[in-house]
Amino acid sequence: MYLMYYLDSNGKRVYTLSKFAPDGKMTQSAHPARFSPEDRYSRERITTKRRFGLLVLKEPVAMSVAQLG
Repeated sequence: MYLMYYLDSNGKRVYTLSKFAPDGKMTQSAHPARFSPEDRYSRERITTKRRFGLLVLKEPVAMSVAQLG
């Protein structure tokens, strides 16, 4: 089950686990995942990117003295 939401009459989000809002409209995902939990091939993709140096990881940004002061 995924956390879903719909907009109420005031335009505020109402969170639910249901796929449909009370008015019959489809709900939207509350927080789309970067990787789908149903993705069967993500491990192979990450391994291939790491092997060929294409995997981008977050690295700390080096700051110079001029930027700090």
